Amino acid sequence: MSALELIPAGKTFTEAEIVVYADAGGRSLDEAIRDADVLISCPHAGAAIPAEIAEFLSPALTRRLQFDFTDVATDAIVRRWASQDPRVVAVLNPHPRLVRDPNRAKPADVAASLTEAIERTRAAGAWQKVDLTGVDAIRPVTFSFFPILQVPDTDAGLHALVDAFVEVAERGLGVYESIRDDLTERFVAEKLRTGGRFTRLSFHDTMNTTTTKDGAVNVPRDQKDRLPDVVALSNRGDARGEERDPADPPTMEPGRLRILAEAHRAGFATGVPTDVALNKPYLGSQEILAAGVRFRELADQAHAAGAHFDAVQAEFRREFLLGDAAVAELHEPGTDWITEDPVHVDDVAGACRSAWDLYREF
Repeated sequence: MSALELIPAGKTFTEAEIVVYADAGGRSLDEAIRDADVLISCPHAGAAIPAEIAEFLSPALTRRLQFDFTDVATDAIVRRWASQDPRVVAVLNPHPRLVRDPNRAKPADVAASLTEAIERTRAAGAWQKVDLTGVDAIRPVTFSFFPILQVPDTDAGLHALVDAFVEVAERGLGVYESIRDDLTERFVAEKLRTGGRFTRLSFHDTMNTTTTKDGAVNVPRDQKDRLPDVVALSNRGDARGEERDPADPPTMEPGRLRILAEAHRAGFATGVPTDVALNKPYLGSQEILAAGVRFRELADQAHAAGAHFDAVQAEFRREFLLGDAAVAELHEPGTDWITEDPVHVDDVAGACRSAWDLYREF
């Protein structure tokens, strides 16, 4: 069994490590922002776990379960795409969602939220379904309810666990959130000066199966939770991208979302319209919600400048991002993660670029 992948203790990530754009050796980030119209954020791209919290991990945690509890397929694809496409800039969270999920609203009291999530999990029992509504910014269990944390049974131990999570988050997750928000404002300022489109793209993957105790990722999700064969594009609207709830307005103009969907069908050369769905099974979460609020605040300025600001979530089916050989391996029991195929990564990254190039032509 391969060891877990850990981030060395004390590691604080830098902008250069988590921001990717084309010709970084020949262009500054300001120049990249001037040339680009899409900021890609990957809130769940990180898989390596900070060493500071390793002592609190379940001894049953394997590398496969570690990686499955992330959107790790997004990392290589978005890095490849952004390194080759001058029209996008990407920022990738180096911490896993285990530390805290930046696609959930940050709790007012992170420590209290984690403590409550732990107590609910304890009450439910190991591998038992638990309702973490309202406290799932930090999950002590995976989506198949594997107990990822070995929670201390003393108050002092629990406090040490909570303090470690809160403190270590600022070295990676906190850096990601700060840079993501700063880049958003820099893009906004540029488009208010020059006009044109700016899109915040929150990039994710989800597998249509979950894990078993022996590591096989082969338990089908409920039909209502399954991704289409390629990607779900979400703007908080309905199946056509139109407003679903006046209190929860679309984060991307519905007509533009439909054009983006058609561009993805063409860019990924799928002949089946349902391979790209809108707002199904997910409406989109905190990253596009927060961006949508900010963009509505700027609506009058944007109109005057001839600028258009949108936020959209792309949730790719992980099976599609990984490829058939990797999926077949993950469907079998095991403890290791797969080795990504660089040719497949190139193909998917190229299709992402093609889809957005086509979108710009409409």
